[in-house]
Amino acid sequence: MKLSEYFEQAKGRGIISTADSNGHLTVAVYARPHFFDEKTIAFIMADRLTHKNLESNPHAVYLFMESGEGYSGKRLYLTKTKEEANSPEIDRIRRRESCPVDEEYMKKNRFLVYFSVDKVLPLIGDKE
Repeated sequence: MKLSEYFEQAKGRGIISTADSNGHLTVAVYARPHFFDEKTIAFIMADRLTHKNLESNPHAVYLFMESGEGYSGKRLYLTKTKEEANSPEIDRIRRRESCPVDEEYMKKNRFLVYFSVDKVLPLIGDKE
C-alpha cells in the first residue's frame, strides 16, 4: 500500500517532534500529512515553536498512532525542503472537517511547510 493511501484510510493521532540548532526539543499534536507525491509531504503550521525550530534545523519526526487496540502506526523521518507563508494552497488543502479553525487563527501567519520523506518505520520496531 502506498504511504499516501495509508494516511487517507488510517484513523488516529499524529505528533511531530523538532529540535532547534542547540538540540532543544519540542513535540506537538499535528493532523495527518498532506501528500504531493510519495516522497513529498507538507504540514500547515502556525508561527509557533515547531515552525521556529525548523528555521535552524530542517529535520523532524512525525509519529502516527492508529486508533484502536494495540500499537499500530508509522514513524516518518523528514527533512524540510521549503515553505510558503500564507499560501493560498493552505486553504485549498486544509481538511475543514477534521481541523476546524476560528477567525482569529485565520488572521495569523500560517506556513505550508514541505518535507522530503527520508525514512518510514512502523510505530514499533526498526523494519522499513
